[in-house]
Amino acid sequence: QVKVVESGGGSVQVGGSMRLSCRVSGYAYSKYSVGWFRQAPGKEREGVATIWTPGDFTHYAEPVKGRFAISRDSADDTIYLQMNSLNSDDSAMYYCAVSPVFGSLTASRYTDWGQGTRVTVSS
Repeated sequence: QVKVVESGGGSVQVGGSMRLSCRVSGYAYSKYSVGWFRQAPGKEREGVATIWTPGDFTHYAEPVKGRFAISRDSADDTIYLQMNSLNSDDSAMYYCAVSPVFGSLTASRYTDWGQGTRVTVSS
């Protein structure tokens, strides 16, 4: 059984930084993408960043390029999303998910999802 667990959300001021963590366990395939998505109230879920295992290919959505960084710690199979220069548009529920598809930021291509962690950016 696949298990996806996010952690690290909370409140931060505009311009601040935050790091989210995601642990995936029980996935049947050795090659897969782990993606971060977010959904703000009244808006559709959007892809933020994804990383492919093995090889660590990464892909980012335009609004977060240069500010967010996705990485993987192979020692404990944890995926991190480092978020810098946060602004109010980054406030959302952030979800981690797993997909057998390479490099996609399309939510429908992800099969297993975590419960989400909330990020609030305030001025």
